[in-house]
Amino acid sequence: MTTTLALPATPEGIARAAALLRDGALVAFPTETVYGLGGDARSDMAVARIFDAKGRPRFNPLIVHLPDLAAARSLAVFDARAEALAAAFWPGPLTLVLPLRADAGLSPLVTAGLDTVALRVPAHPVARDLLRAFGGPLAAPSANPSGRISPTRAGHVTDGLAGRIAAVLDGGPCAVGVESTILGLAGEARLLRPGGLPAEALEAALGGPLATGGDAAKPSAPGQLASHYAPRAPVRLQAGAAGPGEVWLGFGPGPTGLNLSPAGDLVEAAANLFHLLRAADELAGDGGIAVAPVPETGLGRAINDRLRRAAAPRP
Repeated sequence: MTTTLALPATPEGIARAAALLRDGALVAFPTETVYGLGGDARSDMAVARIFDAKGRPRFNPLIVHLPDLAAARSLAVFDARAEALAAAFWPGPLTLVLPLRADAGLSPLVTAGLDTVALRVPAHPVARDLLRAFGGPLAAPSANPSGRISPTRAGHVTDGLAGRIAAVLDGGPCAVGVESTILGLAGEARLLRPGGLPAEALEAALGGPLATGGDAAKPSAPGQLASHYAPRAPVRLQAGAAGPGEVWLGFGPGPTGLNLSPAGDLVEAAANLFHLLRAADELAGDGGIAVAPVPETGLGRAINDRLRRAAAPRP
């Protein structure tokens, strides 16, 4: 078993993390959304290690993280829509799925053999420093066992992956707290996963509504599996109160207990979602988790997407 190093987000810690990545090892690092499990996206071995560490299905593509738009253009074909969205929302919590360049040089494991690639330029300063120090593209799904709750703190990463990865670069809690919004642009603009950038902002930028939906059995981007982000305890949604043996996870005013945002603030709720799901799971024991209704607007769409997948029947 590997000893997982805890690295501080200092110049020395970032340099050590970059050296490990260049050697083909895996390093978890913070983004503004959740912690990612980074590996060299050009290396078959490094990417295979990501799938192995997470227990992730090989047909599920990975997001490639890059330091800037110029690096992204070297991997994918950008049309006018992609250029405009990248200019407006990068760096930030937006992933674009675009046609893969023939000379991109990525491991085919990253794209699950598809002719498209998912790209993101993160905004977190530690992530950006690491990408610049590494000097290449990093494949980085969320740094947790596949299908389980995504990590928003370094301690969440070690809870699930200690001994399976080389290091965790600790940049503190993630500010956004839900994964990036994924927009497919290899054809009509399609919302593949709601996330940290509200879909309304994308629709305003593109001047029209987005198509939605995809094939959960054949995902073209991460986060499309029907059961995902799952705690061990069963989850009951749209609850008015906790039932016998259930832990309450509230939103806005209501029964006492864990609360995503007592003030009903969707930004606060998104930042707290995965941390409080973990806390509820620990408290639930052999019981379940009852979750209050959350509005289906703005970041609420991303929150509800994660909650529905957390509550879905387990494979």
